[in-house]
Amino acid sequence: MSMKISTRQVDGVTIVDSSGRITLGEGSVTLRDTVRDLLAKGQKKILVNLGDVNYIDSSGIGELVSAFTTVRNQGGELKLLNLTKKVHDLLQITKLYTVFDVKDDEAAAVKSFS
Repeated sequence: MSMKISTRQVDGVTIVDSSGRITLGEGSVTLRDTVRDLLAKGQKKILVNLGDVNYIDSSGIGELVSAFTTVRNQGGELKLLNLTKKVHDLLQITKLYTVFDVKDDEAAAVKSFS
């Protein structure tokens, strides 16, 4: 199953709805390209909704970190929304849970952008 991404705007925040698998190859490239496109358009408040992502491998984790760093270096913010238990546990194990700003409620997440 490949990864699908769609974007939508809510109060100036771009929500990236992801579903499927973020793995080496297509999934991580799709995510990278989406984030780069958003930054190129000047959209620097990015909320990645992972509610429908059922699997992330180490390459996918690397891509999330890379996206986070790229956005931050350009003066933006990237936050994660709706982690599945599997993804949540993975971020805990890799100690990345403390790096990302993780939200469970979309409305609160949108408000949390400064």
